[in-house]
Amino acid sequence: MRKITEDQFIFGQVRIDEIEFNLRSRDEIPKLLLGLQYIYCHEEYRNKVFQILKEMLPKGISSDNGRPGMTYWKILVLGTLRLNCNWDFDKVKEIADHHNTLRLMLGHSSDDFETEYPIQTIKDNVSLFTPEILNKINKIVVDAGHHLVKKNGEELHGRCDSFVVETDVHYPTDINLLFDAIRKIITLVSRLCEGSLITIWRQSSHLLKKMKSLYRAAQKSAHSVRRSKTNKPRKEKQKQNAYKIFIEGALELVKRAKETIDETGSFDISSLAIVYSIENYIVHAERQIDQITRRVMNGETIPHEEKVFSIFEEHTEWISKGKAGVPQELGLMVCILEDQYGFILNHEVMEKTTDEKITVPFTKKTVELYLDLKSCSYDKNFWTPENKLDLEKILEKVILPKKGKLSEEEKAEENEEVYKDLRRKHSAVESGINALENHGLDRCLDHGISGFKRYVALSIVARNLQNLGNKIFCEELSRRKTTSEKRDRWKIKAA
Repeated sequence: MRKITEDQFIFGQVRIDEIEFNLRSRDEIPKLLLGLQYIYCHEEYRNKVFQILKEMLPKGISSDNGRPGMTYWKILVLGTLRLNCNWDFDKVKEIADHHNTLRLMLGHSSDDFETEYPIQTIKDNVSLFTPEILNKINKIVVDAGHHLVKKNGEELHGRCDSFVVETDVHYPTDINLLFDAIRKIITLVSRLCEGSLITIWRQSSHLLKKMKSLYRAAQKSAHSVRRSKTNKPRKEKQKQNAYKIFIEGALELVKRAKETIDETGSFDISSLAIVYSIENYIVHAERQIDQITRRVMNGETIPHEEKVFSIFEEHTEWISKGKAGVPQELGLMVCILEDQYGFILNHEVMEKTTDEKITVPFTKKTVELYLDLKSCSYDKNFWTPENKLDLEKILEKVILPKKGKLSEEEKAEENEEVYKDLRRKHSAVESGINALENHGLDRCLDHGISGFKRYVALSIVARNLQNLGNKIFCEELSRRKTTSEKRDRWKIKAA
């Protein structure tokens, strides 16, 4: 059974529109909660958000039957809090259990000190979000922000850029990826054989230690080749022998795992999930064995498109943007489009694509959402002659610096005052990117490509809510300076 919020008020509960915040606080939590309070207190936005939150219910599940689950409002509050503060779920649980103002926002009474949130409950409920649901909520948050700060008839001016969101992976080499696969195969097959008559995997811990020693020997031999200034042919031969022994041990374990699956026969549902995972890791192991053999033994160069950079986060890409001190980043590119008020209008996770390929469709999608977006600035990575022509059909003013030498006509265009003004303001998007990275988007902690997209979308919503709350916060501070009001705490007026 799911509800948006609790229908019945309890003794000691404070209405959300009556929650007060400390004006002296410089932390991000009051700003986020204030943005959520603003959405809740304005019926137009609240009803739209609540209607969208109902879409979180999985198909075939009734919202009226079964035991009570966490309300959708609580899920939204805790999900945005996690990303906005860049916390793990343990921290979210601790704050949700003991932060007084947050508990009022979650609907607890001021004297309720006993209700706690199990960490697995928080994880399971936040994972109900989808990027599509979060994008719809983001549109409402941005509309609320524009209603607050944008004058009637005022045009929107965007700035677009991309950055890397790292996945939670270690630095990949061909042998450590192979060891990762073998380690998971040993662990999962031994779990599959628990309680069965198959005894070959009872020494799984011994097998794991043996494979780790072979991996360390191969790793050490590779280091010695790189450091050696003399006797390189001998060192290279030692490296090939160490790699060969490691590969032979891996092949033997892969063969045993396949035989064990065949011998086990039929499986129940839980065992089928383990078998599926084992088969997946076997594919990874066989691919790495093939690539190691080709590279080390045969001297081949492995094409970039054949490489995998994590067996756990398979969507991870090797990205080299040429930044000083950052030779490569492991993750995915994310493109954002921000307006002049700092609200992020739209974003896109870039899988196996580059800036210039998504420029036009991404901008077109954003203009369909915000019809008053009249101009947008980009950097040179987005430039192609076709992009410039296509963008001019969508926007009234396009700030897209050209790569290479400029013609006289292009020089004249880039010397226009409007062009120079918007191009100067383009660098502000770097501040928005930095804010996103400081509030959760430096590294994605969720698993899988669906988890990655959900993590990014939730971070965008959280950032816009914080920006909304910050503008209300600053507006109230400014008002108090002019009226000489001295109270440290205040509450938003309900619509």
